[in-house]
Amino acid sequence: MFDVGFSELLLIAIVALIVLGPERLPKAARFAGLWVRRARAQWHSVKSELETELADEDMRRSILRVRDELREVQVAMRTESDRLQAQLRDAEADMTRPGELSTPTDPAADDRR
Repeated sequence: MFDVGFSELLLIAIVALIVLGPERLPKAARFAGLWVRRARAQWHSVKSELETELADEDMRRSILRVRDELREVQVAMRTESDRLQAQLRDAEADMTRPGELSTPTDPAADDRR
């Protein structure tokens, strides 16, 4: 995290031993360890909360994208349904017209001409 090597840690320990003395050094080390532990716990808490929020945002975007795709499909289906209903009405109208029977075509008659 801070990219501190062994030699730097040894230097910090020697300076702490000189400044604090051998009596207060263990207490200071425990105190520093406590604060480092608290800082790490807080960091992990913030990190996990941020990951959760990002996952929620990704899920929200996915839901919106799928909803838009469903709307496009719904519009396409309505358009196709309207077109098919119009064709069906035209076919029904052609079938119900009295006196207008279509004459069957004889393919052989077309070849003789």
